[in-house]
Amino acid sequence: MTKICLVGAGSTVFAQNILGDVLSSGLPGEIAISLFDIDPERLKTSEIVTRRICAALGLADIRVEATLDRREALKGSDFVILMMQVGGYEPATVTDFDVPKQFGLRQTIADTLGIGGIFRGLRTIPVLEAICRDMEDVCPNALLMQYVNPMAINCWAIKEIAPEIRTVGLCHSVQHTAGQLASYLGEDVANINYLSAGINHIAFFLKYEKLHADGSREDLYPRLRQLLADGKVPDDDRVRFDALKRLSHFVTESSEHFSEYTSWYIKDGRDDLIDRFNIPLDEYIRRCKEQIAEWHALRKELEGDRPIEVCRSNEYAAGIIHAAVTGKPALIYGNVPNNGLISNLPDECIVEVPCHVDHNGIQPIRIGRMPTQLAAVMKLSISVQELTVEAALTKSRDRIYQAALLDPHTSAELSPDEIWKLVDGLIERHGDLLPAYS
Repeated sequence: MTKICLVGAGSTVFAQNILGDVLSSGLPGEIAISLFDIDPERLKTSEIVTRRICAALGLADIRVEATLDRREALKGSDFVILMMQVGGYEPATVTDFDVPKQFGLRQTIADTLGIGGIFRGLRTIPVLEAICRDMEDVCPNALLMQYVNPMAINCWAIKEIAPEIRTVGLCHSVQHTAGQLASYLGEDVANINYLSAGINHIAFFLKYEKLHADGSREDLYPRLRQLLADGKVPDDDRVRFDALKRLSHFVTESSEHFSEYTSWYIKDGRDDLIDRFNIPLDEYIRRCKEQIAEWHALRKELEGDRPIEVCRSNEYAAGIIHAAVTGKPALIYGNVPNNGLISNLPDECIVEVPCHVDHNGIQPIRIGRMPTQLAAVMKLSISVQELTVEAALTKSRDRIYQAALLDPHTSAELSPDEIWKLVDGLIERHGDLLPAYS
């Protein structure tokens, strides 16, 4: 039997996508789905969704269990998928936005880097440590698929906490952007060949080309640059096209994300930049509200008898499970320890690179040296990631100050004294979510 455990299964909409993929992938043999969440109401909704997916696919023999006991959910699992949000929208996410605003520090997403990403990592890592300790006891051979942001910070922490646990961090930014660029150019992504590498959310396409029927390959970067030259850049992607002009490569994560990973685009008193690059400040706050509304709509829908629609997403989890169980190989982009995969980034950092998957698990592919300017942008983030992980693992308040001090966006906006006060204010507002620093 293949047992798949979802931790944070109350993230119902995302769980629905993952389970729709997994259960429609033709996975052989007996399958058990174990759902865990700390919110009983959300957990119950996700259990109903899972059972209705099984019914829609005609899978009467799938074993489904839902429990508030994490160790019980994990016991004997072959695959563990993390999808929780520690602290939730309220109070944690709201705090990540509200306190920095008092200092004039504005954000768009605040879940990966920046002061919001730092604090999301600080409150998530203790939970990751507890999960890893449970896994060491009850499912030590399971493959941990880590979807929780801040991706690189969390994966780095897991590497330090439990190096024996097989882990890969998963995001949809690479495959999503590959499809986005194809649509900009009027191409079918099925005919696109690409190579991306870097760190999560700051990876770049080293190759983006069209495969022609005669076997020839066409570099599509000139056509992307022509969109910029002709003023035909999509309104919601102006930041990334500007970064293409400056760095010669296209970044894999969205413009709203990338705008807050550097010191270039969001500046206090420079609303002209916000307008010019169409930067959606507070975007994640709006997105969270929409997702909460989606969940309530889904619950209402489940009260009726309309069949649930099972759609395939572009997430990697199902492909990884299928490849690991059947041995039929798959190619994914995963977040893994560097260890020389990208030669001009630190060995200890977490990189996002193509990975081969089969019976042997996740096998990262060596990239070699990245273009110098791209590695330089990544290193700005890597230093913040390293200090945040060290802060969480050593319970050092000083490392939090230093992580914020080195963060590109935070340091461009605030003085050292203001950064210290900002960190103090965030720790105070987080209260019981960060007891080690109070």
